[in-house]
Amino acid sequence: MIKIAVLGYGTVGSGVVEVIQTNGDAINKRIGDVLEIKYVLDLREFPGTPVENLITHNFDDIVNDEEVKIVVEVMGGIEPAYTFVKKSLLAGKSVATSNKALVAKHGAELLAIAKEKDINFLYE
Repeated sequence: MIKIAVLGYGTVGSGVVEVIQTNGDAINKRIGDVLEIKYVLDLREFPGTPVENLITHNFDDIVNDEEVKIVVEVMGGIEPAYTFVKKSLLAGKSVATSNKALVAKHGAELLAIAKEKDINFLYE
């Protein structure tokens, strides 16, 4: 089982969660494993939603959880996204981001950390 965390539950983050939940069987078949969202980091609560029990407000829950292998950053902006992505990479977690501002400002540094740790830093 591959456990992931999604940082941000706005338009993009909720879309990522929906795609994973809706297409879970096809994704699992394609990767040859089971992909599970363990955490969704957001400042807000989402009572009555599919992520209600996944919400955390504490990034340390994610970075210190050895089960989490992949972090999906969809918060936007530079901070706290940069700090969270860098800490995730330093902890040995692969990161995927849609954050163009983050990649433009810190992409080279984050790619270097990922290479040093032999993990992935993926962006579009």
